[in-house]
Amino acid sequence: MASYRATIEWALAEDAEAFTKGRYSRAHTVSFQQHVVPATASAHVVGKWAAPGAVDPEEMFVAALSNCHMLTFLHVARLKGFVITRYRDEAVGVMEKTPEGRMAVTRVTLRPAITYEGRTPTEAERDAMHHEAHEECFIANSVKTEVTVEEADRV
Repeated sequence: MASYRATIEWALAEDAEAFTKGRYSRAHTVSFQQHVVPATASAHVVGKWAAPGAVDPEEMFVAALSNCHMLTFLHVARLKGFVITRYRDEAVGVMEKTPEGRMAVTRVTLRPAITYEGRTPTEAERDAMHHEAHEECFIANSVKTEVTVEEADRV
């Protein structure tokens, strides 16, 4: 078993009245063992109270799914004898209301563009590797969000 830690830290930069009226910065930090990331609430949710240049939880969620799929796909491809020289994904997550009326990131579409050296997999081999990567991806196994892959042209 492994455990993972993140420290989230926020402090009120305005006065108490600004806080009670919802007029406060959502800027905060997410600290990991070796680095700190500037973070914020999504501008789609809090408008001008979002911190420019910072990453929001929804973006981190989409990135985590994309990142996990890529790392797992690289492993699967290597075991199948393929050599990948570049992998670029322009993943998109959609936040919308669920049937229960709650807001959620309900769908994430991964759009990897992959360059191979040597033999390139057939469409069936590629689809099978994406399926296997999805089945083995720790993050995908941890969420109920629909994740699809639409491989782009090679980069």
